[in-house]
Amino acid sequence: MGLFSSNKEGGMMDMIRCDEPEYLIWKWRPLGNDANSTRKENSIRYGSSLRVKDGEVAVFVYSQKNGPMQDYIVGPYDETIKTANFPVLSSIVGLAYAGGTPFQAEIYFINLAGNIQLKFGIPYFPVFDYRFPDFSVPVAVRGTLTFNVTDYQAFIKTRRLINFEIDEFKDTIKSALLMYIKTVVTNISKSAQVPVFQLGTFNLGAQQMIFPTLKAELERDFGVNIKRLDIEAIEVDEEAPSYEKLRELTANITEAYTKTQAGVNIDTMNAQSEINIQNMADMQAINAANMADSLRIQREEMQRAQQLQTETNYFDTHRLNIQTDAQKTILTSAADSLGAMGNMNLGGGGGGMNPAGMMTGMMMGGAMGGQMANMMNNMGNNMQQNMQGGLGMPPAAGAVNGPPPPPQSAFHVSVNGQQAGPFNMQQLQQLVMNGQLTPATFVWKSGMAEWAEANKLIELQQLFSAAPPPPPGGTPPAMR
Repeated sequence: MGLFSSNKEGGMMDMIRCDEPEYLIWKWRPLGNDANSTRKENSIRYGSSLRVKDGEVAVFVYSQKNGPMQDYIVGPYDETIKTANFPVLSSIVGLAYAGGTPFQAEIYFINLAGNIQLKFGIPYFPVFDYRFPDFSVPVAVRGTLTFNVTDYQAFIKTRRLINFEIDEFKDTIKSALLMYIKTVVTNISKSAQVPVFQLGTFNLGAQQMIFPTLKAELERDFGVNIKRLDIEAIEVDEEAPSYEKLRELTANITEAYTKTQAGVNIDTMNAQSEINIQNMADMQAINAANMADSLRIQREEMQRAQQLQTETNYFDTHRLNIQTDAQKTILTSAADSLGAMGNMNLGGGGGGMNPAGMMTGMMMGGAMGGQMANMMNNMGNNMQQNMQGGLGMPPAAGAVNGPPPPPQSAFHVSVNGQQAGPFNMQQLQQLVMNGQLTPATFVWKSGMAEWAEANKLIELQQLFSAAPPPPPGGTPPAMR
């Protein structure tokens, strides 16, 4: 159902929109009506067209007995004014005006997309150095504040929108801004322990100290969103007499401190040098004592090793004497027995000299002599190795110091159908020299299938290459 069907004060419908290129708050008025010129500047015809661009919000302010009331239309919006889109309007239509006159409302456009930059400068004001609270130095601050409006409802509650002027609003914000920054910078030297002379390099530190609290206070008091605070410069008046006086005072103190500190450093270095020298001397003494102990221990160990080696050598000699005496006894008994074998009847019949027994005894005696010689040589070599090893000397030439020699073949010799042996190569050579082993003598060793003549074995042929000719009178009787 239509409202305001009577159009006695109407005329043509209005187009309500904002065409300002740059603004923060802009109040719409019907064409030809200036601010506060007539009550008609707030008379809005029902059915007028409202256009709100993206990034804008249109605020309809209704003055009621119980206080102002607002309708907010957030862009983008382009429609005619209807009570269905205006909750407050639908509740007041027909009450105050009985549906016969245009409704009264102030219409403001708020720019939510634009940023407002506010440059500020605080002229010189006294700042005291935290080290010398009786000396102040003039300091000035310059910078830029960037803000916008995001919470438009809070912004409207803190501001009177009618006849809103951005410059006046900036001045209001600037006054609060300068007062707060001045208070913070005055106390920076003490709170941050920064000398006044170094405030010119403390822009970023001052900015970080100011921004959080400043943002909270301006949002609370003015309903604006502080996006950025840039402290471009904190300037110290270096031409002020108080600056020169403070500089002279700090220079004298710094010089005295430097001299004192240099003296302390020199004393510390001297003391440290003395300590280092003493430590070096102590370390050398300790090393010398350790070296003497090490040499003494090595000398005692060497003497002990030599004593043990001497005792070992004496023991080996004593053992050799015992073994020699025993071998003498055994060999004497064996010689006696072998001497008797010459008279033994080995099956040849008759009494008297037995040639086969004599040859057998000679061969066994030679073998036993060779074994005795080998035993003596081995024992002598062992003793020599023990003595040289104990004295740290290399083994004598020819001494066994490595893998044992390869085993020699042992042959059995056939004498008149009787088996004699076994004999090694040295013993066989002795038998050849004695004429007791000839190329035609049958021999056998382990691994042979049967007995064979000695000259048919390659390893025995060398025994006959340098053998002497047979003794005069032909072949020895024992080999017949």
